[in-house]
Amino acid sequence: MRAIECGGRARASSGNGPGIGEAWSQSKRNVTQSKVFSERLEAAIARYHANAITTAEVLEELIRLAKDIRSARARGEETGLSDEEIAFYDALAENDSARQLMGEPALRVIAHELVTVIKGNVLVDWMHRDSARANIRRHVKRLLRKYGYPPDLQDAAVQNVLQQAEALSAEWAA
Repeated sequence: MRAIECGGRARASSGNGPGIGEAWSQSKRNVTQSKVFSERLEAAIARYHANAITTAEVLEELIRLAKDIRSARARGEETGLSDEEIAFYDALAENDSARQLMGEPALRVIAHELVTVIKGNVLVDWMHRDSARANIRRHVKRLLRKYGYPPDLQDAAVQNVLQQAEALSAEWAA
């Protein structure tokens, strides 16, 4: 393990593969994973500031975090889903009870269809136009109902999916 100076910022590296900077930028496309990884990073920094862990332990935590981010990306390859589909899958599966009730195969199918439907309806300024946003929301709700997503969990799932769509839509509309 070593700390590498990279563009004025330190970067943790285990000497093999990308460092925390590259792994972190890759995770930014997946809102759900990004939130989880941000919380872990903030917790490690808070423990460091409270003198509960040493600098070396912080670097070890950063390396574990980078490995977990890479593992999360590899999960898409294992399941046959694209990065975009994994991001929507995570948005839907954030609620454990929905994942247990529906099962992973059904959530994968929904995630695949969400990418297709949202890509087909994203406009350059869809986030700022109420009618375009409502159209995408309607499509998402329709898909969730079609596959039997639990009604009491749909509102949160729709919000998660819309947040994920916002994160990915800039490159889609370009």
